Amino acid sequence: MTATTTDDTRVRLDKWLWAARFYKTRNLAKQAIEGGKVHYNSQRTKPGKLVEPGAKVTLRLGWQERIVVVDDLSDRRRGAPEAQKLYHETDDSVKRREELSWQRKTMQAAQLPPARRPSKKDRRDIQRFREQNGL
Repeated sequence: MTATTTDDTRVRLDKWLWAARFYKTRNLAKQAIEGGKVHYNSQRTKPGKLVEPGAKVTLRLGWQERIVVVDDLSDRRRGAPEAQKLYHETDDSVKRREELSWQRKTMQAAQLPPARRPSKKDRRDIQRFREQNGL
């Protein structure tokens, strides 16, 4: 069960990110924070920063950037349905992620795969071309 938001509840940012299931381990969360991939209220921060409800956390996970607002605090990792109650993602963030996902899919669809695998002669021609052009 999640912790209530009282004065005595204090949760570190790395622990909250781990409990909210953004990262598989606390160490990965700590590395992401130190690497500048996590911003707390639009500023770089340290893993020991105390999280407060209503704070805006920006996360860069691979190709995606998420902006979430902290709704509740927890220092325990629970199931995914309970973890999703700790935050909500902003509408702009959802829209931007869907748009970027659509762009990646259309770019991938635009690149047609070759009709067949290269034959032995084709591979030799490719190798000769690379050697001539220093690739």
